[in-house]
Amino acid sequence: MIQRTVSAVLAAIVAVLLTTSAAWSGWSYLDRYRGGFVKPCSLDGVNPIYHPEIFGNPNFARAFYGFVRAQDGSWHVLPGCNLPP
Repeated sequence: MIQRTVSAVLAAIVAVLLTTSAAWSGWSYLDRYRGGFVKPCSLDGVNPIYHPEIFGNPNFARAFYGFVRAQDGSWHVLPGCNLPP
């Protein structure tokens, strides 16, 4: 019985330590699944919702990534886009 209690206490301590260390590291569930990276001239696999710093500013998206927003709200790559990666 004592051995089970000690095991349960140790498991609880480990769980608390792991949780607090993840919190202090700045990691969060949302950061992990926020999305990957965006390459200039390519919208392959990109979801604009996960990259508001790019797609929230159409002028920035055009100048640095070669993306333009259509009237229907969809994003497209500029024809002949050749921006450096």
